[in-house]
Amino acid sequence: MDQPKGILIPVGGAEDKGTDLELGIIQRNNLNFFELGILKTIADQVGNKESRIEVVTTASSIPDEVGENYLSAFQKIGMTNIGHIKVRNREDAMNEEIQERIKTCKAVMFSGGNQLRLTAIFGGTPFLDILHDRYLNEENFVIAGTSAGAMAMSNTMIYQGNATNAHLKGEVKMTTGLAFMKDVIIDSHFNKRGRFPRLAQAVAANPTAIGIGLGEDTGVIIKDGMLLEAIGSGSVIIIDGKNIRHNNIADIDEGSPVSVEGLLVHIMEKGNQYNARTRKFESANVHVVA
Repeated sequence: MDQPKGILIPVGGAEDKGTDLELGIIQRNNLNFFELGILKTIADQVGNKESRIEVVTTASSIPDEVGENYLSAFQKIGMTNIGHIKVRNREDAMNEEIQERIKTCKAVMFSGGNQLRLTAIFGGTPFLDILHDRYLNEENFVIAGTSAGAMAMSNTMIYQGNATNAHLKGEVKMTTGLAFMKDVIIDSHFNKRGRFPRLAQAVAANPTAIGIGLGEDTGVIIKDGMLLEAIGSGSVIIIDGKNIRHNNIADIDEGSPVSVEGLLVHIMEKGNQYNARTRKFESANVHVVA
C-alpha cells in the first residue's frame, strides 16, 4: 500500500457486544463515553464544525440508541453536521445513496459492538472500496473507530479470545479485518480486561505485525499510515514481535501454553509517538522532577 494521506483514529472504547455497557456509551444526562476529550480530538482532526461526520453503527446490536448517543455527543462539542448510517446487511452496504454519503463526508466513525459484523458485512463491497480510496488519496480524511470499530481497522483482526485462556494456543481467533493499515493488530479494552496475553499470542502468530493495545479513554492518531501518537488519559501498549527468538506456537498442540522469547514492549502516554515503519518509540513529553 502506498503512503495514505488520510488519518486513522482507533480508540479503546467503552462499548461491549450488546450488553448494557454498550448502552452506557453516552447517557443522555451523564456523558460517560470514552470521555468527551477523545471525541473532541477526533473533531479537531475533522476541522470545520460544519464538516460532515457519518456515524456507522453496523457493529452494534442496538444501532438506534448508539447512533442517537453519538449524534448528541458530537453536538455537545460543537459539531453541527452529523449523520447516522444504518447498514445492517450486505444489501445495505450496496445501497447507492449510502455510498454517496461515504463519498462526500469528511469523516467516518465506526461504533463498537461485534467487529466480525464489520468484516462480514463490508468486506468486498463498494462501501469499503470507497473508504480505502479516500483514505489513501484524500488529505486529512478521517476514519475513526472505538472498540470493535478500532479492532477492525487492521489487516489482521482478533475477533474472539477469552483473556483467561489467552495464553493457550488456539484460544485467540483471528481473521482478515478492514485492512486500512497493514502489519498491525489492534486490541481494545486492553487494561481492564487483561488482554496482554491475547495480543501477545496474536503477535507471536504474526511476528511481522505490531500489536497495539488500547484501553478505555485511550487511542492513537495515525498519520501517513505509520506515525502513531497516543491520545487520552490512559496508556497505549505496543508489542513488537520482529525480534522474537524462541516461539513455540507452530509446534505445540491446541490448548497448550504458548512460550515466546524476545517480545519488545513499549508503553505510551498521551503525546508519545511511535513509528510503525521504523519501529522506533519517541517520547514527546519531557518531565522534570524537582
